[in-house]
Amino acid sequence: MARTRRRPVHLAALSLVGAALVATLTACGGAAAAPPEPRVPEPASTAGLTTADVDSWLDATIPEALEKDHIAGATIAVVHDGSILTARGFGEADVAAGTPVDADRTLFRAGSVSKMFTATAVMQLVEQGKVDLDTDVEQYTHLDLGLEHPVTLRNLLTHTAGFEERITGLIGGPGTHVDLRASLVTDPPKQVYEPGTTPAYSNYGNALAGYVVQAVSGQPFEEYVAEHVLAPAGMTSSSFEQPLPDDLAARVAHGYATSDGPPTPFEFVGQPPAGALSTTATDMARFALAQLGEPVGEDILSAQTRALMQQPALDADTLGALAKGPRMGLGWFDESRHGHRVVGHGGDTAVFHSHLQLWPDDDTGLFLSFNSTGTDAATYLLRDEVLDAFADRYFPADAAPAASTVDDATRAAHAEELAGSYESTRGFHSTFLTGLGPLKPTRAQVVDGDHVLFTPGPGQAGPAVYEEVEPWVYRQVDGDRVLAVQTDEDGHVQIIGHDGALSIVPVTASRAAAIPALVGGVTVLLLGLLAWLVAILVRTVRNRTRRGNAPGSSSRPTPDAVRLPRALTRVSSLAAVLALGGWAYVLTTILQLAGVPTATVRVVQVLTGVAVLGLAAAVWRLVAEARSRTGWPKIVGSGVLVVAFVAVSWAAHQLLLTSPDITF
Repeated sequence: MARTRRRPVHLAALSLVGAALVATLTACGGAAAAPPEPRVPEPASTAGLTTADVDSWLDATIPEALEKDHIAGATIAVVHDGSILTARGFGEADVAAGTPVDADRTLFRAGSVSKMFTATAVMQLVEQGKVDLDTDVEQYTHLDLGLEHPVTLRNLLTHTAGFEERITGLIGGPGTHVDLRASLVTDPPKQVYEPGTTPAYSNYGNALAGYVVQAVSGQPFEEYVAEHVLAPAGMTSSSFEQPLPDDLAARVAHGYATSDGPPTPFEFVGQPPAGALSTTATDMARFALAQLGEPVGEDILSAQTRALMQQPALDADTLGALAKGPRMGLGWFDESRHGHRVVGHGGDTAVFHSHLQLWPDDDTGLFLSFNSTGTDAATYLLRDEVLDAFADRYFPADAAPAASTVDDATRAAHAEELAGSYESTRGFHSTFLTGLGPLKPTRAQVVDGDHVLFTPGPGQAGPAVYEEVEPWVYRQVDGDRVLAVQTDEDGHVQIIGHDGALSIVPVTASRAAAIPALVGGVTVLLLGLLAWLVAILVRTVRNRTRRGNAPGSSSRPTPDAVRLPRALTRVSSLAAVLALGGWAYVLTTILQLAGVPTATVRVVQVLTGVAVLGLAAAVWRLVAEARSRTGWPKIVGSGVLVVAFVAVSWAAHQLLLTSPDITF
């Protein structure tokens, strides 16, 4: 199966960028990748969707991939025509003990697939008339979040409430105290977009929807879901509890970075509605059947409500031109392919990676989960390979995609307009993490005259080529993914929507320049420090070799007027170097979902502040050097230092590195 794309990362895969961050700080540019090789589809099955054929395909695919990519285990279930077609376990739940994965008994962490249970719980309350999709949720929660714009359950379930990203408390280790209400009211994220207008995936938003369930039902969220969703669906081996009840805790799979490494501790999701579910493949098959209207147990939703959840929940009235692309349902992503309607949701913790897909018109569902990230994050690619191959094998396209309706000249002009750098709307806007957006941008370039190569593809791991099929609507070449572009009155790109709950926006010139300016300025300051140290060393050596010289033969003494400004610029230069190293440490630690003490961030901020104040010292030094006539090399050198401190100070301001708000 060709490795060409991946679905959005949902709960905790932000940690993946941490490993590459330090290198990126010094290499912010880089050429775009070459266009990928065309994806070779999996051959269509001649036997059709049967237990024997699915098992044969899985046996030929999964074990080899687990071994090659150092993934400990996997669990997979397929439902079709109202029954569980197959439920399989592969690899090991406990590598050291050699415990095999059992699809009926082994629990995996579902990550953000949990959000579909939150959405289901919300829609149960909608059915009962206890909540309304378009009412300000403050009327239900009374949390007094002080939002600039009221948000509704429709906004929360479609990830258009406008919240920026937050990492604090996302995942913790043993001993973590989980308190849903406290996680929502303590340093909530800023609302940076008007609700309904901008897809920006948000764990916080989904957790807020879960709190509505808790507040309105009068039950803790975990208890409500257990009683009203899990039990009626027949999911007897599933729970949102953290830690798990003893009988289930003994059956949960260990999670691993790679199968040849140590297991990670049980992960505590700080906002349970967003990702705390532990479940088996068989239980997830029962949930899929319930969502397809053929439950093993009781109906958990009416047919009308299920249909409402699976259809687009927002239109052009708020989304504008983005409505021409994939749109979120009430919790479900639109993952349609090959001309078949598909809804789904992926999920990731630090080490578990899952996905649930429903084919409502084909009465089919698929769940898969892995308990390792694998070598070079291979699980993300493998997960999509399995989903793509399943579609190719059992639901191949009936006809070739429709030809473009856009003329050649317009396609070429639009491709040129799309060229540039973009950052995700799912990001940080009001804190010192704001620099992560332009740090690893998506780059778009024109290829073949009128196609656009995105590196990486929006919501994808590798590069992808897109062609315009309708005005400002793009379809992936050799794929099913669709992008919708919204422009301003002058035809300039404002935002590109992808995957329904995500979008990217152009990186502004100032944001694009901030990190290179910071790194470049600090590099100059470091070179200045090294030059000073080398000069001291050279003078020391020369003085030692001039033992017989007369007293007046040593170098000219430093004028008093420049001593202090020189010393201050050196102190500030050192502070700048230490601050850059400190920020690299802070960012990589945070993105690996590890905690950073507030004191550490404040110390790095103080160093940054000293570096910013160095601009004044550098200007003072330049003036003093000129007045003291210390020679053009020192005057020019002082001028260079002024420019370097200007760059550092401007970048620190752009990146909010001295902002008093250090929430993340």
